[in-house]
Amino acid sequence: MPGMPKNGNSGAARKKIPPRADAGYSDACIMISSSSPSERIALYNQTVHELVDLMASWGQPAFRARQVYRHLYVNVVDGLDAMTDVPRALRERLAAETDLFTLKQVGLQRGDDGLTRKALFALPDGSPVESVLMVYPDRATVCVSSQSGCPMACTFCATGKLGFLHDLTSGQIIEQVMWAVRELRVLAAEKAGQDIRLPAALGNVVFMGMGEPFNNYANWWATVDRLHDPQGFNMGARSFTVSTVGLVPGILKLAEERLPINLAISLHAPDDDLRVDMMPVNKRYPIRDLIDAVRAYVAKTNRRVSFEYVLLQEKNDLPEQAERLADLLRKPTPVLCHVNLIPWNPVPGTPLSRSNRRRVLDFQKVLQERGVPCTVRVERGTDIAAACGQLAGSTTVNGSAAEATFQA
Repeated sequence: MPGMPKNGNSGAARKKIPPRADAGYSDACIMISSSSPSERIALYNQTVHELVDLMASWGQPAFRARQVYRHLYVNVVDGLDAMTDVPRALRERLAAETDLFTLKQVGLQRGDDGLTRKALFALPDGSPVESVLMVYPDRATVCVSSQSGCPMACTFCATGKLGFLHDLTSGQIIEQVMWAVRELRVLAAEKAGQDIRLPAALGNVVFMGMGEPFNNYANWWATVDRLHDPQGFNMGARSFTVSTVGLVPGILKLAEERLPINLAISLHAPDDDLRVDMMPVNKRYPIRDLIDAVRAYVAKTNRRVSFEYVLLQEKNDLPEQAERLADLLRKPTPVLCHVNLIPWNPVPGTPLSRSNRRRVLDFQKVLQERGVPCTVRVERGTDIAAACGQLAGSTTVNGSAAEATFQA
């Protein structure tokens, strides 16, 4: 796509910020390699064409590249030795000069009877990355991070308290998806023989973890493009959802893309004064500009947009605020949209309160009575700090230690 750097792997880091002292894992857990990452090739950063070029530079035929590519995206191997149809000498060279994984898994937490799983990864400098697998009887969804930390500083979000640490490469985002595929296999083995229905495969990828995807546009879009490849992972376009705090240029750019993926927007307030207080990005892209961009997106794509609205007790959950939100989305003409209400998930050290169930339902009723499609999000992962707004590279929940398995 025009203006996209090769591989979509530009700008791994914009500034150096040391890991938080309370990140929840020790220095011993986060050491990955003493060699320089720039000296090695990250396999999940490579397109199939780049793998063909790599194999050619090693004197190997093109079909070897396609074998490796298939092992990466179809077989989803957990090690180079599992590529048994690749000659041993070639596997040894791959081991010497490439990395299958550049994220180091250092922690795993299980919640919801094992059906929600949060992985904690570390970058080479120790910066945290978290991913969440959510399994239901009919589907499995992985929530992936596009950055380590986040620069958006939303007041209700744990990730924003980390600040911005790094952009992730496309390969590092893809690695999170492949972790979810392998973890789903583990879950199936654990539940074998039990009276429980599980999906056969990963069905959805949502870019709703750490970071603002539109601040790392080239890399998250390269992820979508590669996972959509019918010769590889072959995930349908409608199985992807990207969430943004409302970066207008990114919304307009997405409207021009060839793949019809889903768009979700974090709104959380019906007016500028309140939204600026909750989301500093509103100073740059106020609500009217945001809604104008959404209308342009819908006009171009004819696709429905989801608005996410975190409910905070007596801050943005009043009936009159629901009325203003309905006016915003219905006047002068209705926006093709759906509102997803999210009772706030607690973040330690934040002076906010979660809306009670009665207030959530009252807010929903006001919207529905005014013709705004609206549902309340099913909660998953709150017991392991894996729910919306809780990802912060920590293994503590509400200030106390959570059950975790560390994989040093």
